[in-house]
Amino acid sequence: MRIEEYFRHIQKTVDSCPVIQLSRITFEKRSTFEGFIRGEIYFVDGSVLHLREFLDVETAEDRLMYVYQYITASKKLVFRYDNTGHHKKLRLPTYPHHKHQGCEDNVIPSTAPDLASVLDEIDSLVKLP
Repeated sequence: MRIEEYFRHIQKTVDSCPVIQLSRITFEKRSTFEGFIRGEIYFVDGSVLHLREFLDVETAEDRLMYVYQYITASKKLVFRYDNTGHHKKLRLPTYPHHKHQGCEDNVIPSTAPDLASVLDEIDSLVKLP
């Protein structure tokens, strides 16, 4: 797969989510197979998902870095998935993959989600106006 194909897949995923009001996503091609994605997705209830991915798709989808941070309209953290290696001391079975649930200090094990599963989770939380 080439990086442009992955970028198109991400855009289709975003376009198909019914609770999204607006998205601002940039796609930066670093090479034939590497790319960086950064953006914000705004939902109908005022909540926001901030996302970043750096990936290499040469042999398989390999997200070298990812962050999906979801906050309420009042700027309260709902969750953040990431694979930053800053919680080694917690000895999480899924290290470095983890989830901050409700606050920065509540760190729990998590597998690496993709954007579609994060959007599904948000879809179940968004309260329609």
